[in-house]
Amino acid sequence: MSEQMVKLLRTDANHEGFIGLVRLLDRELAERDGDDHAFYAQFNGIEAIDHVVLALEDDEAVSCGGMKVFNSMALEIKRMYTSRDKRKRGLAALVLKGLEEWASELGYEFCVLETGKRQPEAIALYKKWGYEVIPNFGQYKGIENSVCFKKSLLK
Repeated sequence: MSEQMVKLLRTDANHEGFIGLVRLLDRELAERDGDDHAFYAQFNGIEAIDHVVLALEDDEAVSCGGMKVFNSMALEIKRMYTSRDKRKRGLAALVLKGLEEWASELGYEFCVLETGKRQPEAIALYKKWGYEVIPNFGQYKGIENSVCFKKSLLK
């Protein structure tokens, strides 16, 4: 991947590129999660997401991630997705790093997130970038398919 071709854009959940990628994400998760999809979908609205990072290639949104307030010390990373034909190029890592930098600039100490066991690529990404598995939080407590992570943003 040529870094000159990829630009990171900080925006919000109203950006049409983000909305389009989230539609693709929801379609893919419906395939992967099957009958469990309705449970997860109720927690994946984008209304509460105030901070979005998009990776743009030739002005087209090809990868995304968002954050919403989790508590006074942490933001929750949500809606990470890379277009199927753009994967394996480091775009998700660029978006994740962009989200972490933004969270740190906003004064948050941690990022937390949840992903599903049927998303092994996501689990590998988060582990590679220093996220540690934590007990499932909130609505994910007791949900067998969920894996929750936390990463300190403090240097």
